[in-house]
Amino acid sequence: MNKILVTGATGILGNAVIETLLKKISPQQIHVLSRNEEKLLEMQSRRLKTFHGDYDDLDSLVKAMNGADTVLLISAGDEGDRMQQHKNVIDAAKKVGVASIAYTSRCLRDRNTLVNTLMFDHFDTEDYIKESGLNYTIFRNILYMDVIPLFVGKQVFETGISQPAGDGKVAFALRKEMGEAMANVLLNEPCGNKTYQFTGNEAHSFDDVASTLTELSGKEVKYTPVEASVFEVSMLEKGLAASMVRKTIGFNTDIKNNQESEITDDLEIHLGRKPTSLKDGLKLLFDL
Repeated sequence: MNKILVTGATGILGNAVIETLLKKISPQQIHVLSRNEEKLLEMQSRRLKTFHGDYDDLDSLVKAMNGADTVLLISAGDEGDRMQQHKNVIDAAKKVGVASIAYTSRCLRDRNTLVNTLMFDHFDTEDYIKESGLNYTIFRNILYMDVIPLFVGKQVFETGISQPAGDGKVAFALRKEMGEAMANVLLNEPCGNKTYQFTGNEAHSFDDVASTLTELSGKEVKYTPVEASVFEVSMLEKGLAASMVRKTIGFNTDIKNNQESEITDDLEIHLGRKPTSLKDGLKLLFDL
């Protein structure tokens, strides 16, 4: 009976993976690791095997992995030393002797020309996994469609969209669908040291986003591409933290350079249906 440990299990992506797993295997086959005790109690009520801990706590990692065949490492946030946290998980998996490890990476065209330095950890983690000798599955996920409201702001129907992304395009996909596809791979595909690139079936610019929001809402939404320096001044004047502004500019510059525009059919294949379109996704995300 194959047992899967999902780390970072109480986040949105982890939940999407678990919801799909629960439809197809027994809850006793699913181990979950999280530092959120309240949400772990909810998972206990669903008969999942829960472990309290985090990526900085090696003992908790080893304890959670005992008895697991596969570990799904959901990438850490950028608040701490993410690369060291990932190494801790990989080292623990190797120490325990799990059969395979899977990792949620990012679907980007060229690691050597990235501007957003936050993305480097993903590729370095991939390298560390491959060097570990563990059997692996790499899930390279495109930028979540779910983040579009964060990029364009709450007042988008009044202000329009201003981003330093030029005419760059993104093959947006919904986070929950990527989680579903990941679960399907873990359940149905042999761990053969393979990389999956989960993207939508079309790539879209922010001008496409603006046009689609206009169509859905009946309110004209315009996209104005701006220079990064102008965007930075504007955001700082609005009171955003400098670190957040730099992060946003990094994402946008990579979009401008079409780092996020690659399209594959991996997501469609492992969903068993076409991924949600931009129009249907925006309708859902903006409640239109």
